Amino acid sequence: MKAPEHPKNEDIRVAALRSLDILDTEPEERFDRLTRIAKRLFGVPIALVSFVDINRQWSKSSQGIELAETPRDISFCGHAILGDDIFIIPDTLLDDRFLDNPLVINEPRIRFYAGVPLIISSEIRVGTLCLIDREPRILSEEDQELLRDLGQMAVQDLTLVQLATIDELTQISNRRGFSTLAIHALNLCKRMKRPASLFFFDLDFFKEINDRFGHAEGDLALINFSKILKDAFRESDVVGRLGGDEFVALLTNANQSETNLILYRLEKVLQDFNNQNKSRGYEIVYSVGVVAFDPSKHLSINDLLAEGDRLMYEQKRNKRIK
Repeated sequence: MKAPEHPKNEDIRVAALRSLDILDTEPEERFDRLTRIAKRLFGVPIALVSFVDINRQWSKSSQGIELAETPRDISFCGHAILGDDIFIIPDTLLDDRFLDNPLVINEPRIRFYAGVPLIISSEIRVGTLCLIDREPRILSEEDQELLRDLGQMAVQDLTLVQLATIDELTQISNRRGFSTLAIHALNLCKRMKRPASLFFFDLDFFKEINDRFGHAEGDLALINFSKILKDAFRESDVVGRLGGDEFVALLTNANQSETNLILYRLEKVLQDFNNQNKSRGYEIVYSVGVVAFDPSKHLSINDLLAEGDRLMYEQKRNKRIK
């Protein structure tokens, strides 16, 4: 048996999956409808919409089987998310990668598998819509095209889920999306005893930008600041917009010197942006509160946000006094 490899963008992929806030949720008719259609159209005993988490494959919708999740190292879908097109195993007993897989030897005794990856954005494959049979079979070109169409329908449903966690204006996580990702990241840091820091940002003079240059320019300032944050922070960090001109970023697995380096890099990126955009008539300026995560003190993400908010306003108030 061969365990599936991890995609090169595994950290980003898992973060995108977690941001959907779909794992371990109740069945939904929109996904159940697709697996019912797939089971009936292809005449297979089992059809699934599954997501590949860090160490497991979890099924959001399943027809013909009650197994909710399997270890990732024996999952077929773990292999399917490594490519952009349908992953097909006509006969598992003729494939060295799967002939001794526990899911082949034991129930559900898989002999045929076909899974189309669910790609929610460029190269981010969060799971599959898959077909399983207990007999070997061949999937015709016409059937493959039909499976791709059903996979695209599943992606469209996922897009609706994703919209609930993405800020429409800036296209980064909204409050709900940030909280979901941050909770997972903090739990991991707590379990592995790794440091984490929260950055709570508020734009200075944002009202003046709106009043003087108009709300369209204010929206552009918010969009530009979100891009500045993404440029300054690492891909593994969680960046979000809470609402209005308040932004947050969670830096994980970084000591104090690395945290200071991020702030330095942010200032450099912001300074370069302001220098290149002087014709706009204003500069983007922020106040920030930085909080080191303390599991004994911050019992929830809201505790961390509240302290970050307080420290940010202290900095903003001190600027006014000066």
